[in-house]
Amino acid sequence: MVMIVETCTGWVNVLPGAVVTAMLNFLHTACSSRYVRESSMRLFKFLSVGCLSLISLASHAETVNGLYQVLEPVSNQTPDERNQATLRALDTLVLRLTGDAKAAQNPGLAAIRKDPQQIILQYGYDAGPPESLKVDFDPASTDRALRSAGLSLWGANRPSILGWWLNDSAEGSSLVGDGQASAVPLRRAAQHRGLALRLPLADLSEQIVATAPNLEGSDPAPLRDASERYAADALLAVHAKEEGGQWRGTWRLWLGDQREQGTVQGADAAALADAVMLAVNQRLAPRFVAKPGVATEQVLQVQGMNLERYAALGRLLEPFAGQLQGVDGDQAVYRVNGSAEQLKAQLALAKLQEIPAGEPVAPAPAVQPAADGSAPMAAPVPAPAASLRFRW
Repeated sequence: MVMIVETCTGWVNVLPGAVVTAMLNFLHTACSSRYVRESSMRLFKFLSVGCLSLISLASHAETVNGLYQVLEPVSNQTPDERNQATLRALDTLVLRLTGDAKAAQNPGLAAIRKDPQQIILQYGYDAGPPESLKVDFDPASTDRALRSAGLSLWGANRPSILGWWLNDSAEGSSLVGDGQASAVPLRRAAQHRGLALRLPLADLSEQIVATAPNLEGSDPAPLRDASERYAADALLAVHAKEEGGQWRGTWRLWLGDQREQGTVQGADAAALADAVMLAVNQRLAPRFVAKPGVATEQVLQVQGMNLERYAALGRLLEPFAGQLQGVDGDQAVYRVNGSAEQLKAQLALAKLQEIPAGEPVAPAPAVQPAADGSAPMAAPVPAPAASLRFRW
């Protein structure tokens, strides 16, 4: 085992701390659940592939970065303006993490609202435009304060959203593409509301598809066909129109087989973008945030596990306080807190498939005799029976 760990050390040095922790936790549980006399060569190959997979995971994980950093526009840098902007930043963060517009007024947060500095790491100013106060909140103390107030949180691992955004103004009609100047307010609004937004290239073939009738229609098939190369979890279709100096937009969101839609207004393009992203945040959050009093303890079994998938699954289960109970071969069992519907929605982000209730449980491996003829090791204690079963 020492040789194997040393082999992985070179890879571990380039991995994020959370991924390294996940790898070590998996190894500890796997080794304590499997028979110690299993072929060291097979385990070596398993770990080598896992280390290489983790490098891929570190570069492809779908995580919202800067979730605890908030920029709030200011008119000046006076202490009064800074204090007001700090409170607005706190409100923005609470809404970003909970999806609940009323959460910031929770009585349990009264002390934090009176003195936000206790959960702030640092603040500064961003030249913009617009000039903004930049507040960096401490993730650990912020989460602790919100949970102490009875609020449940939406984790940083969120569905990736491909945004098809068509602007109609006096200057004409244009599809917003990645890298265009018109994409800046969209990306800023998505970051402000804690969403993982992607934008298409807006090449000629996509401009032909992203028409007003397709964006406002109830059938997402044309957009889904054009979206396949982006591999996003959700589709967002927005048709924005400038009328009389105001912007008005209709939006539709598809995540799996579920659709959300709405209409918003804004004084300018940036305000409209923020209104759309706020609405999307508030529609998505209830699917992934377990509300107090609704969450129940579940036992989750996942088949087809390896190191890469263990690290990804660990992040997905963070909002549900997932705790690994045991590993048997490529099967892992977790104890989690959340409703079945919310867990299914979260697991769908990793393309996990639910195992039908009637499908038989895979048998545990037989105890193998020791090579030297001594008594075999005792079989591992069986994990609790799973109420939810999924496979990769």
